[in-house]
Amino acid sequence: MRLVLAAGTTRTATIEGISAAGATPELMADTPAIDAEILVYGQPVSSDLVPVSPTGCPTPAVISRAVREQVGFDVTVIDAGLAAETDAPTVSVGAEPGRDIREERAVPNVDAVFDRARELGRSLPDDELFIGETIPGGTTTAAALLRALGTDLGVSSSLPENPIPLKEQVATAALDASGSAPGELVDSPLTAVEAVGDPVQATVAGLTVGALESGSSVTLAGGTQLVATAALVRAFGCDEPLSLATTSFVAADPAVDLDAAASTLDLDVAATDPGFERSEHVAMERYVAGEAKEGVGMGGALALAERDGIGMKTIRAQIAAVYDRLDPDSTPESAPAADRGDR
Repeated sequence: MRLVLAAGTTRTATIEGISAAGATPELMADTPAIDAEILVYGQPVSSDLVPVSPTGCPTPAVISRAVREQVGFDVTVIDAGLAAETDAPTVSVGAEPGRDIREERAVPNVDAVFDRARELGRSLPDDELFIGETIPGGTTTAAALLRALGTDLGVSSSLPENPIPLKEQVATAALDASGSAPGELVDSPLTAVEAVGDPVQATVAGLTVGALESGSSVTLAGGTQLVATAALVRAFGCDEPLSLATTSFVAADPAVDLDAAASTLDLDVAATDPGFERSEHVAMERYVAGEAKEGVGMGGALALAERDGIGMKTIRAQIAAVYDRLDPDSTPESAPAADRGDR
């Protein structure tokens, strides 16, 4: 079993109020590169920076890394349009960073990116793939893509208060810039990505289609960004079984209807609850407050832990350990935060 992480960027993330995937809009471009390093090595390598939200919520890479240290799954990182260099080993599919979707052409080389990712998906030797993503601003590009494909599903947010009106405004502006009406591009899925999407969408869709064609089972490890990618996969006419493993935080977002996503896109959907409300550790309290919710394969990683019979109390302790290794203000003498409950 392998977790494939598609890491990329879109300038859509720099729109004020769109994303919390970085302490500042300027630092968001570094987030996917460092996420990959944390997942692979357990710590940043190219920078001392640990991606946090403006309020200090740590990247979901901390959670996925903690699960990896317990479960031991393999990782492959795909450069799906990184704007900053990463020291994590990556496989290139020729993707460039995405542009602001309000521009006329959001994703360059979309056909080539999809085709290379498809070939990579076909070539991976694993019987089972979990595919995750890291791209700030990705729920906004997901909203635009869903609209372009004529799929009426809501998207989540890394912010506690989902800025739905802003996302709708940006998605409308993106479709206007492309000269397309909602649903008009359902029969031209790559044109939809090129017009209003991001390079991670093209990469994950290609990987998924290729892996399914080769007989591998695929679980999309993430939230509504990967729901949009599932809509893209279905628009290609791929009707193979497909799963989505996400978190209880995404499921709790009132803008999200996972049952509707499962029905509309023929998805097997599961949402894992890590029980973060039982912990008093800073690494988890901001998730309980509604931040981050998903990313870097977090939902898939938690599902793997649950499948392997590893209790969430053990996972929470490992998350605290990973966070404390990354936090320069944490010392070995610090008293551990309390964790209530046995689960």
